Amino acid sequence: MRYAVCNFTGVEFAPFTAFGDFSPTESARGLKRMRSAMEAEGLAFAGFHWLMAKPEGLHLATKDETLRRKSRDHLARLLEAAGTLGGGAMVLGSPKQRKTLLGQSREETLDLLAKTLSELGPVAKACNSPILLEQLSPDQTDVVNTLEEATTLVRKIDSPGVASMFDFHNAQSEKEGWDTLIERYYPFFGHVHVNEVDGRAPGTGKSDYRPAFDLLRAKGYGGWVSMEIFEIPKNPEACLRGAMELFRRIDPAIDN
Repeated sequence: MRYAVCNFTGVEFAPFTAFGDFSPTESARGLKRMRSAMEAEGLAFAGFHWLMAKPEGLHLATKDETLRRKSRDHLARLLEAAGTLGGGAMVLGSPKQRKTLLGQSREETLDLLAKTLSELGPVAKACNSPILLEQLSPDQTDVVNTLEEATTLVRKIDSPGVASMFDFHNAQSEKEGWDTLIERYYPFFGHVHVNEVDGRAPGTGKSDYRPAFDLLRAKGYGGWVSMEIFEIPKNPEACLRGAMELFRRIDPAIDN
């Protein structure tokens, strides 16, 4: 696993925080700022998340073909941006941009989402930036709520540029434990998000991550483990150090 010895070794960006209005000029500036920040801190590019949050009004599974293509093309540009940074995980949460819209059935929405991702699969592969379908809880979206549903859609698309991923927080809505889910769906994982079940930083709660990480290690997982939290910590440095200390306790291979 790509853990840091004394600190984190990579960073995952939300594109809307760097690309402004997503115009060619602002996108170029954003890429320059990201490269500069990573070089200054000695970090590698781990990927993008919150892919469709901006600009407003996008949807990957709408029957409005003009809007669907516009949304697909936006994601294609993000894939190309990720490729210029060396390639990384493209975590596709985006609940509002894939939910079932008025006048559509859930089955139609799933078919349209599969169509869009199928069209983008070759681009993702060429950019070394796989699109990773993230399961989300039913209170966020009605489309892809479990790892089983994510896996079913990935199988349907059948593209090396499209896979799934594992998020400890999102797995709380599953009926089985973390290690059971990893055992069953591991072949489809291209990325891991680590967090507490309440969305805070790992180590701030009572979660026992060891069985899950022992299993990931036994299976030879070599991708990124990215800390994604749903809060702005009062002391970011202390938050990062605390999480890394937890990782060191979990993984004996990390050199203290």
